[in-house]
Amino acid sequence: MLKVGIAGYGIVGKRRHDCLDRNPHTKIVAVCDRNFDKKGKFSNGINFYPTYQELIREKLDVLFVCMTNDIAPEATIAGLNKNLHVFCEKPPGRNLEDIANVIRCEREKPNSKLMYGFNHRYHDSIRDALKIMKSGKLGKIINLRGVYGKSKIITFNQPDWRTQRSIAGGGVLLDQGIHMVDLMRTFAGEFIEVQSFIENSHWNYDVEDNAYALMKTEDGVIGMLNSSATQWRHRFNLDINLQKGSLILSGILSSTKSYGAETLTVASVNHDSDNGDPFEQITHYNNDPSWDLEVEHFTRCINEGLPIENGSSQEAFNTMKLVSKIYYSDSRWRSKFNINNPEDIKI
Repeated sequence: MLKVGIAGYGIVGKRRHDCLDRNPHTKIVAVCDRNFDKKGKFSNGINFYPTYQELIREKLDVLFVCMTNDIAPEATIAGLNKNLHVFCEKPPGRNLEDIANVIRCEREKPNSKLMYGFNHRYHDSIRDALKIMKSGKLGKIINLRGVYGKSKIITFNQPDWRTQRSIAGGGVLLDQGIHMVDLMRTFAGEFIEVQSFIENSHWNYDVEDNAYALMKTEDGVIGMLNSSATQWRHRFNLDINLQKGSLILSGILSSTKSYGAETLTVASVNHDSDNGDPFEQITHYNNDPSWDLEVEHFTRCINEGLPIENGSSQEAFNTMKLVSKIYYSDSRWRSKFNINNPEDIKI
């Protein structure tokens, strides 16, 4: 039984609490949040504290970090230095330097597991699409087109720190679009060439409300991305075109249900006869086991000494590096916010 502390007890922290309660290998002993003005104990026996520094003085095995982007890497490093296993929500920090600092600490703690919460990888539609892609029956990937958008920077009564560069580090691309960036990497591999436009002309915060990117892998796969906070009808869509068909991921199950039904459309192409109207098979997904599966994978890796497969620190670094490349490749945005060349960040 792993004793768990949760650092950051807002919407996401409480959702992780629910998942941990359902996991047979974990027991929550303490939480912390800046909204607690003093330490105390809930009626269920769980201790609470106002700071993560007080939290990690508890006898813990595992720390879940669900904090703002400026504090998350700091708390992650503190947990590793206490020889704890650490699960941290995305993004890993405000910038690539943050995750690089964490990885340097992680390397000094080889007995501690570190995992990042790239939750979309654990959705059934994504897992099924990956299986089909890896089977090779549709051939190699030609291109990908991804759109992930919501109607505001702040939605669903989220706190306004997401609009503050000093805390968040970035806007819709770093907060939400990072999931699409991570998925495009997962399917296509590493993108080595990036061109982009970054805009904040609608909401006028000092973080972006739209990011447009055109990317290319070493073997010629093209990726097109729009991460948007001006998508009035919330949208998640990833089209993956292959030599013999397409995989179309549309909608994503979420607590708000605002992104529509989660579906996977598999199109099988017959170049001689279908004339642009191929046979399609559509699968609808009615349940979202991704949060539980993610925690299950983490605890199994701890208990069985296995490597983290989805959400490792190296994957987090690579995804953050691509996000950084998208920011950096827009020369106007790069100059305005003095963004460092991600190629100069080493781990």
